[in-house]
Amino acid sequence: MSNSKQQLADGLRAALGERIDSIKLAYNEVTAEIKAEHLISVATELRDDARFRFQQLVDLCGVDYSQFGRDEWLTEDASRSGFSRGVVDNASSGRLQFGDELDSLSPQGRRFAAVYHLLSYANNQRLRLRVYADDDDFPVIPTITGIWRSADWYEREAFDLFGIMFSDHPDLRRILTDYGFVGHPFRKDFPLVGHVEMRYDPERERVVYEPVSIEPRVLVPRVKRSDHRYLDDEQLAQDEAQNDA
Repeated sequence: MSNSKQQLADGLRAALGERIDSIKLAYNEVTAEIKAEHLISVATELRDDARFRFQQLVDLCGVDYSQFGRDEWLTEDASRSGFSRGVVDNASSGRLQFGDELDSLSPQGRRFAAVYHLLSYANNQRLRLRVYADDDDFPVIPTITGIWRSADWYEREAFDLFGIMFSDHPDLRRILTDYGFVGHPFRKDFPLVGHVEMRYDPERERVVYEPVSIEPRVLVPRVKRSDHRYLDDEQLAQDEAQNDA
């Protein structure tokens, strides 16, 4: 780990004190975790304090940690034919029937988070800031549009896709989905095929919404077990015969 990253982490601990829950250094990145109630004061200090001077918010995204750690695919074992793609768990969002619910693996108040990526031109530093919403049923995090204007559309995107509310946002409305869209499509308990489908009705001369008619399913990746480039003449002839049959 570079000295500059360690100095940044130490400086954050000293400056933010009890307002910071944790600081992690991994993959040459510094990640600080704070509570939503401290977001405005911490973000303001990160922008204005000469020790940090994070002038730019590069990115902001929502995250749903409800299924974090659950793996549906066996990908650890490999052979000459490639990695395994066997399904080991049927409890994925891809198999949700309408009305089904997934059991959250995260403790209360740790399901929804906003992750901020900050850049300091003056100090040539980057920082990742993570803030969890206290309530999983109605996640709310303060807006930082008054600190970094670039947060405006990012927060609208996180609201649209994850249902995270940003209090005091000047114009919090959907930005990617339709005005009549039901639900938030990036939540882990949202069916991959959605809740409704739309089509143009020539008799009504308008677009109509109807219950989705697609059967929920998971698309299992195809693993090619043989490659003609590595077969001898006899094996290649056998494969061609099977394909012709």
